[in-house]
Amino acid sequence: MKQKLIALLTVLFATMQITSYAQTNQSENMNKEKILVAFFSRAGENYAVGHIEKGNTHIMADMIAAETGGDLFQIEPVTPYPEDYMKCTEVAKQELEAKARPAIQGDAAVEDYNVIFIGYPNWWGDMPMAVYTFIEKHDWQGKTVIPFCTHEGSGLSGTERKLKAACKGAAVLKGLAVRGATAQNEQEQARQSVKNWLSKLDY
Repeated sequence: MKQKLIALLTVLFATMQITSYAQTNQSENMNKEKILVAFFSRAGENYAVGHIEKGNTHIMADMIAAETGGDLFQIEPVTPYPEDYMKCTEVAKQELEAKARPAIQGDAAVEDYNVIFIGYPNWWGDMPMAVYTFIEKHDWQGKTVIPFCTHEGSGLSGTERKLKAACKGAAVLKGLAVRGATAQNEQEQARQSVKNWLSKLDY
C-alpha cells in the first residue's frame, strides 16, 4: 500500500512539473511576441458621428494596444484628406479607381514585429489606399496579420481577402469590425468587443 502511494505521488509530482513547464513555455512564447498596431484613421466630419476630434479607428487601435501591450503606428498621408465628409468620399473613390498609392508620413519597422494588427475604416468596400502604401513598403513573410475596421454597416467586406493578397507570406487571422458610432459613443461596448475578439485569438 505504501509503495503504491509513493508511486502515485511520484506520477502526480511529475505531471505537475510537466504542466508547470508547459505553462512557463507558453508564457515565455507570448512574451517573445512583438506586437505592432498600425492603423489609418480620419477625424473631421464623419458619417453618423458628426465632427470628431479623434478618428473611430484610432479609438479602436488604442484599445487593442492597451490590451496587447503593442506599439502604435498611425498611417498618415502626406496630403490630408478633406475635412468635409462628402469631399473625402469623392477623393477616396478616385484613389480607389486609380489604385493610387498616396505618400505617407514616416514608417514603422514591421520586420521587427511578429504580430501586426492593421486597422482602417471601410471606404468603398476596401481599405484606404494609404494603407496599401504602408503594406507595400514591407516584407510580410512569416508575419501574423490581424485586421480590424470601423464601418457603418458594411463590416469588413472583402478586406480580409485583400489583406491576404497584399501581405504576401503572412498568416491573416479573423478580423474585427466595429461601427464607428459605437467606437465614438459606446466605448465600453466597443472595448468589450475588442476583449472578446482578442480572447478568441488567444491574445
